[in-house]
Amino acid sequence: MKSLLPCAFFLCSFLPAHSEEWIVGTGFADFSSSRSKDTAIVSAEYHSSPFYIRKHLELRWGGAVSIFGTGDVHLGGGPVGIIDLGHRWFAEVSIMPGLYAHLTTENDLGSVFEVRSSLAVGKRLKNGGAISMALTHKSNASTAAKNPGVNALLLRWHFPL
Repeated sequence: MKSLLPCAFFLCSFLPAHSEEWIVGTGFADFSSSRSKDTAIVSAEYHSSPFYIRKHLELRWGGAVSIFGTGDVHLGGGPVGIIDLGHRWFAEVSIMPGLYAHLTTENDLGSVFEVRSSLAVGKRLKNGGAISMALTHKSNASTAAKNPGVNALLLRWHFPL
């Protein structure tokens, strides 16, 4: 029985420190086109449990929806990388291809297919949650004739499941 205790601690060391989480954010979106209407943005994301863990890196699957103040919407999904920076700090990168619908012609990004890339830096809280700042960019990666893109800065709150 005494030999099982160290074995259990050894096996637990391979479990991820953080599992699934919901992330909500709010911020401001700056459309690249001079005709567009810059606006507020809210976002909601889901990040799965890690499917790959190596030292300070976790890879997960994620999905995100962004809703702009003008009623435009982006829905995407793809890989998320989380890098442990130490002292509960982390960096996050993601790329989420998806669908974009615009209500105003000024905010047309060129196609229905738009890719969201994101870079965030955050800090884990003692309760397991986190807070982060994210910079996102959406564009169609020049797959359409028109590709103005939109950038956003978001303050985000992470809620573990």
